[in-house]
Amino acid sequence: QVQLVESGGGLVQPGGSLRLSCAASGSIVSYNLMGWHRQAPGKQREWVAHVFSGGNTYYADFVKGRFTISRDNAKNAVYLQMNSLKPEDTAVYYCYAARLGQHYWGQGTQVTVSS
Repeated sequence: QVQLVESGGGLVQPGGSLRLSCAASGSIVSYNLMGWHRQAPGKQREWVAHVFSGGNTYYADFVKGRFTISRDNAKNAVYLQMNSLKPEDTAVYYCYAARLGQHYWGQGTQVTVSS
């Protein structure tokens, strides 16, 4: 079972950028799907983006054109580059890895967008 640790969250002003990282405890090659969800205060967790092992990426409409997901199998890591951040992007961001119908989650990293 892979362990996932997110980092890179913090406080940023509207319009700013952050890059989230998700480090896996072992190889991610066998995880065909890796991605990010987020959960804002008082709201349900929502899907943000994911990347398949072949490199195809998919995004929720509310982040298209602003966020970019990538994975580096050699470094056992997944990244989320977030640009043009908005206050409504404020949430805890969770990394996940999936294979054979099983999902594994990290503990999350807080992102706060505020002036």
